[in-house]
Amino acid sequence: MKHFASLFLMMIFCCSCMQEQDFNQLDDLNITPTITSSILYMEATEQLINTVVPGDFYSEEFNFDAFTEDFFSEGVLSGVLTYELENSTSKRIDILIELLDENGNVLDAEQIAVEPAPPVFVKRVEIAYGPGGRSIDIIKNTSAIRVSAQNLGDDTSTSSEENPRLILRSSGAFKVDLS
Repeated sequence: MKHFASLFLMMIFCCSCMQEQDFNQLDDLNITPTITSSILYMEATEQLINTVVPGDFYSEEFNFDAFTEDFFSEGVLSGVLTYELENSTSKRIDILIELLDENGNVLDAEQIAVEPAPPVFVKRVEIAYGPGGRSIDIIKNTSAIRVSAQNLGDDTSTSSEENPRLILRSSGAFKVDLS
């Protein structure tokens, strides 16, 4: 009887461990990572800002073809562009950031007012694209970014902060379907 019980248990274990393997599961695999990256960094000293009153002291267009790469533009689902501005100058400054298509047409624009120091002014702006935000087609078709900065103050005042400057940092975080 002892041998019969052992044989019965062994048969149950062998049968319960046997299952047909499905090696086609890889076809059903969906990969949707979040890709993050720095995009722009701009810095301007108060001395430079004082050279133009009132008016644009900075304007530049940056080629940015990363969004138009096939793997990205075909798979991007959603994302957030983040702009962080830090102003230790004595100037009110107006920043305009424009996303451009390959023909130079403006797809999207964000105007950001920056207050003077003291204290050091820090502002963070996040813009969502995709479901619940602006059209994801804006990101898919962006091939350049134009940044303009305008001094809304005078040309004589200087900040009491050490090494006064305006700093613009931007980054992006995007969900991309790689399946």
